[in-house]
Amino acid sequence: MRGIRGAITVDSNSREAILEASRELLLAMIEANRLEPEEVVSVFFSLTPDLNAAFPAQSARELGWTRVPLFCVQEIPVPGALPRVLRILMHVNRDVGLDDVRHVYLRGARALRADLAEPGWT
Repeated sequence: MRGIRGAITVDSNSREAILEASRELLLAMIEANRLEPEEVVSVFFSLTPDLNAAFPAQSARELGWTRVPLFCVQEIPVPGALPRVLRILMHVNRDVGLDDVRHVYLRGARALRADLAEPGWT
């Protein structure tokens, strides 16, 4: 089993913006790691305290993940932290080395882990 991390900044604290960003990040993580739906064990979504207009897990349900355990939590409010960030921790059944996992950081969240952000991701 491996964990795949991802993060994206959200344009605004609105239902539409949260779900759109969550969907964009999920799809990028799936593509970057060439995941099949049955490999996904569970997904944790976290939001910074300034994002509370929607549950980001809803976007996964809309993608058809009706049997995958999904969990939404709020990040701790660390002073000076990057605002409006949605993070995902996806657990997958995959027998690969740590170097074969592709973590995905999009938009302003690239600054969180510039060492892992792939060139060309926006």
